[in-house]
Amino acid sequence: MRLPVIFIFATIVLDSMGIGIIMPVMPDLIREVGNVDLSEAALWGGTLTVVFAINQFLFSPVIGGISDTYGRRPVLIIALFVMALDYLVMGLAHAMWLLFLGRFVGGITAATQSTASAYMADISTKEDKAKNFGLLGAAFGLGFILGPIVGGLLSEYGSRAPFFAAAAIASANMIFGYFVLPETVTDATRRKFEWRRANPFGAFKQMKKLPGIMPMLLVFLLLSIAFFVYPSIWAFFGRAQFNWGARMVGMSLAAYGLGIVIVQGFLIRPILTRFGEQATAIFGMSMHLVTFTAYQFMTETWHVFAFMPLSVFSAVAVPALQGLMSNSVADNAQGELQGAMGSLTALATIISPLVMTQVFGFFTSDDAPVYLPSAPFLLSALSILVALLIFRSWKPQPVVA
Repeated sequence: MRLPVIFIFATIVLDSMGIGIIMPVMPDLIREVGNVDLSEAALWGGTLTVVFAINQFLFSPVIGGISDTYGRRPVLIIALFVMALDYLVMGLAHAMWLLFLGRFVGGITAATQSTASAYMADISTKEDKAKNFGLLGAAFGLGFILGPIVGGLLSEYGSRAPFFAAAAIASANMIFGYFVLPETVTDATRRKFEWRRANPFGAFKQMKKLPGIMPMLLVFLLLSIAFFVYPSIWAFFGRAQFNWGARMVGMSLAAYGLGIVIVQGFLIRPILTRFGEQATAIFGMSMHLVTFTAYQFMTETWHVFAFMPLSVFSAVAVPALQGLMSNSVADNAQGELQGAMGSLTALATIISPLVMTQVFGFFTSDDAPVYLPSAPFLLSALSILVALLIFRSWKPQPVVA
């Protein structure tokens, strides 16, 4: 199964990289297409981001349910084809409605991350699921590093070049998957598709029937909201706290992404083997709690980089949670579970930026009772603390089909 694992790894890298590769040029492209100034471009950029996240929230259970019925292979291959076409359309766009359409479709294709995770669950043993989910986390971290770097380099050839590059990469991965990806959904695990379940609300209602899953999904949501404080306010926090420029913000994010790759790609296996999934999840969330609290006391740039080798160990929490939840549902519900988790991730990308930026704006304004750029990290620490309390009271339950 080596080649299919490589394909799934590449798909997650591409999903992560596809967002980052266009970030450096989106402001220029929006200004060019919409003929607007920078402030208006920022508003359009925010609208496009929300459209993307909302569709990812709505369609993750749909895509997951379809993959439980018709198989992972066709869903992944078709999604990569649509993704490549989407990037091509955005690269050729000369009207704002085409950019809007591109992000609308992009949110649907991004929902295939749940199918990729379900495929990984299909080919993993019960003992290896958390470790292999860690591999997917490493893929996301790698894409997080490569995307902005490649996008920045390609921007020298114009604001549209990164879109054409992303389309080419998606096409190449689609062709690769066509030849190496076997189907993992069999007649024994295939399940009838039902619209009442294939939406975020129906999926969550179905998850309520499985013992012990809803508290874990709540933990996952709280953890995701806390984690998305980084893309929400990191650039602003760096400027306010350390007087960073764009280059230093990029370097710090790349260093953090590299740390995630190392932890989730290489170190998580011995950690899981030594401590097990539950203890590893607690350890990861505890590292989040320590890190978010420590930001209140960092006043110099070197403080961030000195603390980073410890903070990146928080990356073990999500794969451990994924492994625990995947082992708690039947084989024919893996797509539905991953779809529900994909919707929660998308929901976190909507909630966290809205809340964290408001908190940051309040505590850095002239009317703030105390100047505290790190206030959003305190809120993230509180979110992690609640998640830890819920998780500590959770007990594994028998698998229910």
